Amino acid sequence: MITGTGNIEADPDVVAAKARLDAARLAVDRTVIRAPIAGVVSQRQVQTGQQVAPGTPLMRIVPLAQVYVDANFRETQLRGVRIGQSAELTSDLYGSGVTYRGKVIGVGAASGAATALIPAQNATGNWVKVVQRVPVRIALDPAQLKQHPLPIGASMEAEIDTRD
Repeated sequence: MITGTGNIEADPDVVAAKARLDAARLAVDRTVIRAPIAGVVSQRQVQTGQQVAPGTPLMRIVPLAQVYVDANFRETQLRGVRIGQSAELTSDLYGSGVTYRGKVIGVGAASGAATALIPAQNATGNWVKVVQRVPVRIALDPAQLKQHPLPIGASMEAEIDTRD
């Protein structure tokens, strides 16, 4: 029996019910994962209904609006390559019928051999002179990617216009 002098909000049963409601809302909010960017999910490592600890990698998101190609050019081909130059790329997936346009957005600071675990030397310990490959990052046109989407890791041939 509730009298007119009591406050219903202070009733212990009401306080406990409100706490359970808040806990249930929080649990439902935690079932939704909001991605920081728009893209396609790849390498999903979690299943529906699985509980995970904070910091556990769940998946990778590939931002299809910001796709780029890391073209590995020989060091002898890098003369004249600068950021901002235009590039043309063809994919093995579509063949020469589809040409992608892109722009150079970066040149790697090191070759693959410089960062490799095993150095390039022969059995006697002498260093072997091998022409190295250096990654050049080329951003692709998002409009073209909508027309002709590419899977991640597709093989491509790149040609950079170094005249400008």
